[in-house]
Amino acid sequence: MHFDTGRGNPYYGAPMLTTRLPTKVEPYRLASAGKRLEGVIPLANMPRVVEAIGAQEGGVSVSMTFDIDTQRRSFIEGSIAFEASLLCQRCLGPTEPEPLSSEFLLGLVTSDALAAQLPGEYEPVVVENEQLDLLTVIEDEVLLVLPQVVYHEEADCAVSRDQLASGVEPEASDAPAVNPFSVLRTLKDKH
Repeated sequence: MHFDTGRGNPYYGAPMLTTRLPTKVEPYRLASAGKRLEGVIPLANMPRVVEAIGAQEGGVSVSMTFDIDTQRRSFIEGSIAFEASLLCQRCLGPTEPEPLSSEFLLGLVTSDALAAQLPGEYEPVVVENEQLDLLTVIEDEVLLVLPQVVYHEEADCAVSRDQLASGVEPEASDAPAVNPFSVLRTLKDKH
């Protein structure tokens, strides 16, 4: 699958290049016409991303080609790229903006049952009422590419590894450990 080639598709149309992506599209119509969408979506317009990593400047560059494979399955082949400043999990300070990107291949289906029948290379996307919410699809892809844990380089971090100790080791005592159930034993012995 290649972007913008038409691959002999008699319904192939010229790429639909935009700087502002539509929020909702008719993906089956775009696939039958072999359309391509490109644009930028501000990270601030993605509430789940803002909740996960905080407010961010900039946007996500998106490129999506809608097409039909040889088995007559409609799909979206696409990519995203953006920069995000994430929180260091050691000192909770912001890191330098990190470039993140991803490529995806989405199979368009109308039900979960059809999603289970898609070949493994496709990630299923359920299309309801012939409409697809592009913002939700792109936001999902952004969330999937975010690293789970981020740290500054140790030399650049405000917190050293030594400061991460979770407490002082308890000193060993010669006294026998107190059994928390010993009170129950005394009650049982009385009866």
